Amino acid sequence: MSSGAPRCHIARIVVFAFDLTEASQRRRVASFRRLGHEVVAVGFRRGNMDPTAETDVPTLELGHMPNRRFLLRLLLLLASLPRLLLAGGEFRRGDVLVARNFDMLSLAWVASLFWRGPRPAVVYECLDIHGLFTRPGPVGRTMRFLERRLLARIDLLWVSSPGFLSGYFGPFQGYSGHVAIVENKLWFDGETPPRPRLSDRERAPGPITLGWVGSIRCRTSLDILTGVAERLGPGLRIAVHGNIHRHALPDFDARIAPFETITHHGPYRYPGGLASIYLGCDLVWAQDLWQRGANSDWLLPNRIYEAGWYGCPSIAVGDTETGRRVASDGLGFVIARPDADDLAELLATLDRPALDAASARLLAREETAFRLTTDDVRRALEPVLGADAGESSRPLVAGA
Repeated sequence: MSSGAPRCHIARIVVFAFDLTEASQRRRVASFRRLGHEVVAVGFRRGNMDPTAETDVPTLELGHMPNRRFLLRLLLLLASLPRLLLAGGEFRRGDVLVARNFDMLSLAWVASLFWRGPRPAVVYECLDIHGLFTRPGPVGRTMRFLERRLLARIDLLWVSSPGFLSGYFGPFQGYSGHVAIVENKLWFDGETPPRPRLSDRERAPGPITLGWVGSIRCRTSLDILTGVAERLGPGLRIAVHGNIHRHALPDFDARIAPFETITHHGPYRYPGGLASIYLGCDLVWAQDLWQRGANSDWLLPNRIYEAGWYGCPSIAVGDTETGRRVASDGLGFVIARPDADDLAELLATLDRPALDAASARLLAREETAFRLTTDDVRRALEPVLGADAGESSRPLVAGA
């Protein structure tokens, strides 16, 4: 994008949310409002987050959306259309529709056909590449075809990792339109908390504490971490913080029950709970392996930014986008293979001086390496709110 592109004007943004209570949804809405935009939300609730959480913008709730049950999800999307099309004018007028995943893109595109006033710009914020889209066979081909048709009708694609472009949208979909890379960095809606000093991370000699933080859904990670706990015994403590996705890990409690060194601390406040979590960990297991060979290889998880802010080194697998970022930016350590033996071998080599040195490197980095700013969000919106429509479609990297 040219340096002379005008700054974004104030707009009305309708956010289509796959889960109105999900943390990244609330962060996205907050970032738009910080820029002065008027924001309303349309979407569903899911059971992964706090079902009692309230939204703080005008919201059209379309019901409860289950995990996985794709046929039911399709039926619920179809059933929600009349309610959306008959909704009050505040949900059917605006400058920009931001659709946060493919389900919501489908809904937003249909809504745009019945829009009141000029056609809105459509932004597809792809949070993850769902396994349906990378499957071989007729199901995968059909899903990619449907997404390709909608990609041809959007004005801007947002992704959180360059791996999604090089691994999927380029080779699978041949997408060449406007792109913004908006990484899953920390967003502080209020006062920015201070970063810790290295002395805040110092602790007495004892077992290493390895954190697993965020949305807990990856069975392979659970297998690796329980395997490491078995190998290292009392020399390692594993602290699990976050919501357990029970549809993916229905046996989570039974799996960790035999290990006194593994503790699940439950959900936490964002961002207020992050400091105590990461200051209480020597390292964090940052790798997602839920969809190995596809989405998990391409993504950049928010935990590498959270951990980096608080000086907590990350561990990832070297041949993934996460592992490459950890290695290139000095965010921690990588292992060659995603298995318990490799992780146990790494942990056995790490002593306090090595951990302190890794923490010092993280704390010496600029804040913006880990924190999203309003300027990042403003630049990401420029292709639809401020930039000339004829600008180059090369990726715009926000917050890199």
